Amino acid sequence: MQLPANAALIVIDVQQGFLDPRWGRRNNPAAEENIAALLAAWRAARRPLIHVRHASPGPNGAFRADTPGFAFKPQAQPLDGEPVVTKSVNSGFIGTDLERRLREGGIDTVVLCGLTTDHCVSTTARMAGNLGFDTIVVEDACATHERTGPDGRRFTAEEMHATALASLNGEFARIVSMASMRDA
Repeated sequence: MQLPANAALIVIDVQQGFLDPRWGRRNNPAAEENIAALLAAWRAARRPLIHVRHASPGPNGAFRADTPGFAFKPQAQPLDGEPVVTKSVNSGFIGTDLERRLREGGIDTVVLCGLTTDHCVSTTARMAGNLGFDTIVVEDACATHERTGPDGRRFTAEEMHATALASLNGEFARIVSMASMRDA
């Protein structure tokens, strides 16, 4: 897959708070390694990238700024000078300057990866698509957790990941794999 030279990589919520056992079982244990590979490729090509992190507004949030959960995981640690956008809701666009940064940079293609597929990655992808960005989600550089529905039914992490990607595919984003990104 060929991308424009200024396609921006947006790395979403790769934070220590997702190590908390309250999230339950997760899919794709290789997600962080794939995210690290994307970051390395973007840095080597000197392409634009933006880190997004979540700051929990409530007292019990796993990502409160005054807790270890707020910190980035080592695989997605921003380097000096790399932009970091902090959000307090699911979307990287709400209450942040992410859209302004992209527009001022002349960026119209965004490549998303991070945690979790069905929450912040999906919401950011939907908004990016609605804002007119050519949006790409790298499926194996994302992961999520098992969930329980309102009726008590359990959904595996794999089911949650697959349905989140299916709900984005075509209308809001293109879903691609790491293999297709190697030639980007």
